[in-house]
Amino acid sequence: MSLALAVLQTNPVAGDLPGNVQALAVAARTAYAQGARLAVTGAMAVCGAPLGDLAQRPAFVQACHDAVADLARQLADCPDLVVVTSHPAGIAVLRGGQAALHAASDEQPYVVEVQGMRVGVLQEPAVQFEAHCAGADVVCVLAASPWQMELSAAREQQWAHHAQQNRMPVIYANLVGGQDGRVFDGASFAVQADGNLAGRAAAFTEAVWLVRAQKNGDKMVLEANTAPRDAADGQVGRAPFVQPFNHAQVWQALVLGTRDYVRKSGFKDVLLGFSGGMDSALVLALAVDALGKEHVRTVMMPSEYTADISLFDAQDMALRLGVQHDVVPIAPLRAAFEQALAPLFAGRAADVTEENIQARVRGTLLMALSNKFGAMVLVTGNKSELSTGYCTLYGDMAGGFAPIQDVLKTQVYALARWRNQHDPFGTGAAPIPERIITRPPSAELRPDQTDQDSLPPYEVLDAIVVGYMEQGASVQQLLDGGLPPAAVQQVVRLIRINEYKRQQAAPGVCLSRRAYGCDWHYPLVNRFVEN
Repeated sequence: MSLALAVLQTNPVAGDLPGNVQALAVAARTAYAQGARLAVTGAMAVCGAPLGDLAQRPAFVQACHDAVADLARQLADCPDLVVVTSHPAGIAVLRGGQAALHAASDEQPYVVEVQGMRVGVLQEPAVQFEAHCAGADVVCVLAASPWQMELSAAREQQWAHHAQQNRMPVIYANLVGGQDGRVFDGASFAVQADGNLAGRAAAFTEAVWLVRAQKNGDKMVLEANTAPRDAADGQVGRAPFVQPFNHAQVWQALVLGTRDYVRKSGFKDVLLGFSGGMDSALVLALAVDALGKEHVRTVMMPSEYTADISLFDAQDMALRLGVQHDVVPIAPLRAAFEQALAPLFAGRAADVTEENIQARVRGTLLMALSNKFGAMVLVTGNKSELSTGYCTLYGDMAGGFAPIQDVLKTQVYALARWRNQHDPFGTGAAPIPERIITRPPSAELRPDQTDQDSLPPYEVLDAIVVGYMEQGASVQQLLDGGLPPAAVQQVVRLIRINEYKRQQAAPGVCLSRRAYGCDWHYPLVNRFVEN
């Protein structure tokens, strides 16, 4: 006995029920033409995920019911095809133009029979795997599992363990695509009853992936193609707490997350303030890979503190990638602000206030261009800056999306070097001038300024951020890891007092086990001090 199954690895948009149904119908017909008689989707493929409180609205749930019924009608001319999908009310089974719903609150085993094969169906997170296995030949898991930098292989290991423990083959169907800050990588897979991998779908792309289930007596065997998955290929520094990561996977996640957020939000074009520094250079390369050079615009906004090499390097990179590049000097605008404020600032020495005025002038210019040309502003700040508040509200934080807000500064450098050695989207080799990578980082808001004037070395800073913020290490554990006491106290304090900035920050791609905007939720007023 055998059954051809297909995983419909689609990229839904939250709330776009007609568009999602159309994509599922096309994928299901493709699977049917290839011989599949059972098609399973990722969780919430009809409505998109994550949904937040939208999933609680009765009108939305009813619209999901109607969308599933519409999908069933569209596939009525494929009479022997069974499609299994889901929405907030539960798992839906489509067959012969009709749709039946298995309620999300129903904890009883649910098995659908297709061509004599009994297929157990569950939706992650599964509470009682054993119960769903009862009487089934194979189990299909409908999932919406976001990609994480440190956990790219954990899903396969987890479900291989379940399969081996219950002696039941498992087919895991995952979504793909970006939704707000989350990125779903697809990479659906199948594992044998003994826990060995049977096959894996491609990552970070839509796919119709076929799996053949063959039953000989009591033994069930799965057969499928296996897309490669690279292991972690980079170690960032030698500091404690910072783990290796896969550059290619991170780049794919950043590109997909940025592309989908921009396009699903209704924008075609983006623009960014390009300082000729490392962060904006990486975001520029990322934006071109995500959207194409014709949809990316850069604006250099120099002051008297901007080095000539910054102007040259910015123009050099813009030419390498073929993007529109404009230069708008801000000295006259900054002077006008300072003149207007001079009577109120009389008797007070210049300080960070004047530096912030420069950043806010630039933010105002970028938002004006966004309004005029309908292009989304990309924020270029990284996780190290966002952690410590080394960024200006309504200045360099102004914009619609922050692609690298979950990328540490040390990872920024590592990704820049990787991107200069690889051209995964064919947009141009070595796009980042070497001097941008090797120059000491600086905000260029005062003479001879560097980041390390105010912050610990980034190797140390990032180790503290990872240990304290991502892994929940205590101050004592950070010290036991060999990190400098003064730096630990400084960074932990900065993380605590800058929550007000982060809660006003633009959303961005979430990559790590704990990302601002996705996983970190602390009170704005917080007097707890950890010693």
